[in-house]
Amino acid sequence: MKHFWIVCLWMSFALFCNTTTAQENGRQIVILDPGHGGMDSGAIGINGIKEKFIVLEVAKEAIRLNKELFGNTLDIYLTRYNDTLISLSDRTKLIKILQPDVFISIHCNQAERKAAQGIEVYVQQANATMNLDLQSKSENLAEAILSEFDIALGFKIRGLKYANFQVLRETQNICPAVLLEVGFLSNREEAGHSMKKESIRGYAMVVLQGLYQLIATENY
Repeated sequence: MKHFWIVCLWMSFALFCNTTTAQENGRQIVILDPGHGGMDSGAIGINGIKEKFIVLEVAKEAIRLNKELFGNTLDIYLTRYNDTLISLSDRTKLIKILQPDVFISIHCNQAERKAAQGIEVYVQQANATMNLDLQSKSENLAEAILSEFDIALGFKIRGLKYANFQVLRETQNICPAVLLEVGFLSNREEAGHSMKKESIRGYAMVVLQGLYQLIATENY
């Protein structure tokens, strides 16, 4: 137990040093949140593929592309780096500690109707305590991601939607935040796409392009 707390303190110090350096260098801090993990597999595809693995690969690929193609312009952190179950409260604690410029939670969809397909992006639904400027930026980010999925990858677009998900609700006054659903694993075509490395790369690129559009338009 003592060793566990030493590790936690070391990680907290490392995160503080890294984020301070990023802020001093003018780099935007981004948290990508691969949903589920561990015993929580999330959606299971019609072909047996598991959501928890797809979304983690998308997030990791975004880190790789940010480094290789964009010179690490963004300072990207993940809420999990392996197949580990992280509670929603712990995910939001990380957001509160890092105070990022943008937060994106990544998921895959599922429906009883096998024909259901397409991309959805969720933003926190309006409430009395939310920061309206951040909500507007969240909506702009959602629209940018949807546009990229449409134009670059040719996905059906199901649109911008509103919800009261915990990771959005507890982020609403910290930074622009969205929850992305990258297609339906219950749909044979989209589940098949999600098994391909080039598709994972495409999803990650779309996330990065949406981030860069938000940064450019909002003058971060």
